[in-house]
Amino acid sequence: MSVDVPDLVRVRTQHPEAIAEAAARRIRRPLLGDSGRLMIVAADHPARGALGVGDRKLAMANRADLLERLCLALSRPGVDGVLATADILDDLLLLGALDRKVVMGSMNRGGLQGARFELDDRFTGHRPQDIQRLGFDAGKLLLRIDYDDPGSLTTLESTARAVDDMAARRLPVFVEPFISRRTQDGRLRNDLSAEAVTRSIAIASGLGGSSAYTWLKVPVTDNPDDMAEVMETSTLPAVLLGGDVGGSAEDQAAAYEKWRGALQLPTVRGLVVGRSLLYPADGDVAAAVDTAVGLL
Repeated sequence: MSVDVPDLVRVRTQHPEAIAEAAARRIRRPLLGDSGRLMIVAADHPARGALGVGDRKLAMANRADLLERLCLALSRPGVDGVLATADILDDLLLLGALDRKVVMGSMNRGGLQGARFELDDRFTGHRPQDIQRLGFDAGKLLLRIDYDDPGSLTTLESTARAVDDMAARRLPVFVEPFISRRTQDGRLRNDLSAEAVTRSIAIASGLGGSSAYTWLKVPVTDNPDDMAEVMETSTLPAVLLGGDVGGSAEDQAAAYEKWRGALQLPTVRGLVVGRSLLYPADGDVAAAVDTAVGLL
């Protein structure tokens, strides 16, 4: 699908209400289909200033290119939907790409990549009322916890209130938790050891006054063999996240194998993967997406 940027700009300029109109007529579907599994393509990275894929620092910066990749991914059999911020979802609505797809709004993008305030991750994206108003199907939020950074406490409290607000509206919310630490040069790194991922799951599962609508979005541990024990930490349904798996075909293949094993665990219900499928090492988006779907 070729994206006509001038046409999108014309509609946004002359008929901005077209976005709400497109959302209102969008054909919806249940969160889970007959398979009981989820395959979601993620594209909420740009709003946090995270535009890099592998060694390409601005890979996601070309919006028309990103939209074309997303439309291709969404057209592949077995792809259930998309996770993105309002600007991207608005474009996809105008392009008519979201019928019969699960649409997940990204809620907190204030923790900009590389910023000193990265762990004070404010809710600058979709609010629960926006997700409800637009008829979207779920929300997603990021929860990175550094025991040495007070910004994590602000994010933790805000996350709990967002969980409450989504549950009150009977809207699923996908919580993506990490234990994070800063390196000596100040960069933030997520700890993917079994102990850290276990601890993050335990913390995320207990947020808010109800867990009825809470899902977890979790990484595969450094040692994939640890995942069975790690996922025993909670009975909440979970999906696996992809992350930046590296820039080579070997890295991509290794990521598929890590996902394959973890997808067999009883609480794991699917995948939410972005950059590694939209910007694969060999450039073949359709093949990367089809391979991921095949793991389910």
